[in-house]
Amino acid sequence: MKIYHLSHTDLDGYGAQFVTKFYFSDIKFYNSNYGKEIDVKFDQILNEMDDEKSIVLITDLNLTLTQCAKFEEALKDKNSKIMLLDHHQTGLECAKKYPWYLLDNERCATKITYDFFSSIYGKDEKLDKFVRVVNSVDIWLKDEPEFELGKVCLGLVSMAKEINNIMFGDTSRDYIFYLLDKTQKYFNEKDGHIALDEALHIFKKSYFIKEKNDTLNNLISTFVVDMLSQNKEKFMIQYRDKTGILTYNIGNTSIIGNEFLVRNPDIDFFLDMTSRKTMSFRANNSADVSLIAKELVGGGGHVNASGGFYPAFKDGHTYEIIKKQIVDLIEKKTKAEEASKEQMAQE
Repeated sequence: MKIYHLSHTDLDGYGAQFVTKFYFSDIKFYNSNYGKEIDVKFDQILNEMDDEKSIVLITDLNLTLTQCAKFEEALKDKNSKIMLLDHHQTGLECAKKYPWYLLDNERCATKITYDFFSSIYGKDEKLDKFVRVVNSVDIWLKDEPEFELGKVCLGLVSMAKEINNIMFGDTSRDYIFYLLDKTQKYFNEKDGHIALDEALHIFKKSYFIKEKNDTLNNLISTFVVDMLSQNKEKFMIQYRDKTGILTYNIGNTSIIGNEFLVRNPDIDFFLDMTSRKTMSFRANNSADVSLIAKELVGGGGHVNASGGFYPAFKDGHTYEIIKKQIVDLIEKKTKAEEASKEQMAQE
């Protein structure tokens, strides 16, 4: 039986997935914040489900009554079941109505998940310690011996932004799992939280190093360019006769954009859209991005480096939602100019 596991985006959310990863192999992970994003990710799960009998496991996220009814009904058609393990008191009304909604506000979601599956498949000493670390900080048990370790792990997850989770969700999650696995080495050491805090930089570098050592920023840039190059068909966009690549909140646009274009001469320009509605364009003498920026959003700059602001842009929870907005913008602007030229020619 396949498991589709949707969880929150903090330490407790990833911690619950870290637990299920220990017990199961045939599992697909998804992560979401609260609210409407849960609906988006649930619809994504439905679209990716096959005919195999499955379980949708939701952890560290509370649903509304409307979501509960919608999700339960949708899974009937898929011959699948739903189970929710959570600790947020706001889900009490749902927990009273739906038997698959397990609520316990005295344990974090990671511990609820571990206690549930370990009661069936057996406990593990190392994993048990990890769960106590997460539980101590998530429900703020300051007197527990694992509390300071939990604080370091909490910061580790919140600061693990090196890999964009919208563009590379699976890789971003694997990176966080890798870091969480590395933390366990320090759980039984004296002043382990201090040693762990000092080791985080090394952990991060060890994930990105391939052939030779370098600064963390350089290693990350090379890693991201590799992923963009391997998956560029997914990220391609077309502007007139120019082929571009669209990224989202990629960061270090100058370095990553230029390195990508050098390594991929078949791509004419690089465009990074951000959640702040800004657009950063880069080229390597194959396109005049100042003209592209000007036509699309009234922006401008240099031939190989320009920018603009797209006020109508709406932040999305999946890359497909973001890409559609940019593709629609390009089509609208280019078709409008072509229609204007045709009208002038007729006059």
